[in-house]
Amino acid sequence: MMREWATVVSWQNGIATLHSEMKTSCSSCSARKACGSHMLNKLRLKNAHLMKISSVEPLQPGQRIELGIAETSLLSSAFFVYMTPLIGLFVLAGVSQMLFHSDLAAASGALLGGVGGGIIAKGISSILGRSASFHPVILSAALPPDALHVSTDA
Repeated sequence: MMREWATVVSWQNGIATLHSEMKTSCSSCSARKACGSHMLNKLRLKNAHLMKISSVEPLQPGQRIELGIAETSLLSSAFFVYMTPLIGLFVLAGVSQMLFHSDLAAASGALLGGVGGGIIAKGISSILGRSASFHPVILSAALPPDALHVSTDA
């Protein structure tokens, strides 16, 4: 089970809106000045990682939630998203090369195969996304932000 922490943004009628934080190691990397990932992290939008999850337990904004998703679900979805366009690229490039004996035809076939594979991957991911095993679940919830009060008597 892959685990990740998220913060509750809102909870209404059994649906929790969560904000998950992306973990990066950019601060300790020596190549961060020339890295595209570091630049994208700096430009990241605040609502880029919002998700909605059903929760029968009432949650408060600011509360921390531990989410989990099965590794098999994550790996199979990553396989479909990355490999389907790649397979389409190679297959259509090879078929175009065999049929037309031209590099231009092979390049055009590769482009069509990659785009077609991407469209197929998007369709497969929307079908797989309906399955409950591909949705994260709430594993645990931390105390709400106002649940713990510390007072010092002077």
